[in-house]
Amino acid sequence: MKRRIVSMMLVAAMGATLLAGCGGNAAGSNDTKSDNAKSNAAEATGSDATATDENAPATEAESTDAQAGTSDEGKVLNIYCWNEEFKSRLTDHYPGYTEVDATTGTIGDVIVKWNITPSDDMAYQNNLDATLLKQVDAAADDKIDIFLVEADYALKYVDTDYTMAVTDLGITDADLSKQYQYTKDVVTDSNGVLKGVSWQGCPGVLFYNRDAAKAVLGSDDPAEVQNYVKDWDTFNDTAKKMKDAGYTITSSANDTYRVYSNNVTSKWVVDGKINIDDNIMKWVDDSKELVDAGETGTYELWSDDWKKGFYPEGNVFCYFGPAWLVNFSMAADTEGSIGYNGGWGATEGPQGFFWGGTWICAATGTDNPSLVKDIMLQMTTNDDVMKDIIEKDDDFVNNQDVIAEMADSSYSSKILGGQNPLGIYSSGVSKLDLSNLSSYDQGCNEEFQHAMKNYFEGSATKEEALDLFYKSVLEKYPELTY
Repeated sequence: MKRRIVSMMLVAAMGATLLAGCGGNAAGSNDTKSDNAKSNAAEATGSDATATDENAPATEAESTDAQAGTSDEGKVLNIYCWNEEFKSRLTDHYPGYTEVDATTGTIGDVIVKWNITPSDDMAYQNNLDATLLKQVDAAADDKIDIFLVEADYALKYVDTDYTMAVTDLGITDADLSKQYQYTKDVVTDSNGVLKGVSWQGCPGVLFYNRDAAKAVLGSDDPAEVQNYVKDWDTFNDTAKKMKDAGYTITSSANDTYRVYSNNVTSKWVVDGKINIDDNIMKWVDDSKELVDAGETGTYELWSDDWKKGFYPEGNVFCYFGPAWLVNFSMAADTEGSIGYNGGWGATEGPQGFFWGGTWICAATGTDNPSLVKDIMLQMTTNDDVMKDIIEKDDDFVNNQDVIAEMADSSYSSKILGGQNPLGIYSSGVSKLDLSNLSSYDQGCNEEFQHAMKNYFEGSATKEEALDLFYKSVLEKYPELTY
């Protein structure tokens, strides 16, 4: 009977998130934890889930033992994600993983099944939601064991019983002590329970065109360039210098949006009412001046026009983003691009911020808790794996000790002209404050940028654009007011 009650609660919770839409107000009580999940985790670890002695990151031999699991664990590990990133990390760095084909691998005698659905038009979340609704009654080999979430909609899942507390897997605070606090905050539910882990941190920096910096500012040294972008007033003054030399400061007004939105002092929704923070409105005013002066454009992120600045002839001075942006999204593998020729530099920019990241969540009801635990520990707490990811993938990892060590090492980024950017990334992540995250963030951020584009391009007044924003948000979240 209790199993059926829990099932009904979870269906109601996910149903509410589906109605709320992307990043919606996730319903569901975290006061009721899954007894099945707790007992499975304790059974798999052979001890109380809160024990600490045996929870240090596993050696390769110990990892092999965990991969074998226990006799009552499943033989299929189902992983749900939206692209190949986590698959490539597991393939390249997890001890004992063997790739069979594009959607299948093995870990010991466990078959790993990858269910990869692109995130376009909510396809990934819709597929994940529909499958989670069936989780309680699904056959063992069909149960989701691991699924991945992004920061923009993490709360939609961690604030339901579909995600297991990491302590229920036997993972302790001591295990995660080297991780950046903000990466924990993103996947901590409303009751303060940690529901996921990440191998990466995504602190953002300002990536600048070294040739443009030398031509206009007289130097491409990161410390010297920082003097010209150290705050928004200085940044905007530099935009004028760049325009006079034939460059736009950024490709689009949207390039700076996340920097402003990560530095708000209030949430998007306060007591059920839509709230626009002063720093968001500062982005509007600053961006309007830049657009009107011809110092930036209004292109959509990821559009072909936005990407032109990846190449010298695009004449764009800078982009804002984390390591994954410059390494994987700015044509660094394409001959003739700025990144291909090592032509980007990195500096802190006006404010610290973060963008994106991928978190590993254990699905309640997994029949592979010991293997899920080992994957989480190996991929997010093993120092050797962390160093390997930095050196081979140019990623910024979620381990403060490793980052400090590698920041003082000979590690360098070819894309950044031989610069070691880890210290700059680390400086930015230390300033992050995510206390104003909410489950409405993705929807509100997207609708706000869409509405303000009309204002920037002159097809609407500021007040008309704000009215359009409110209307769009209320259609998405009818429970709100303004």
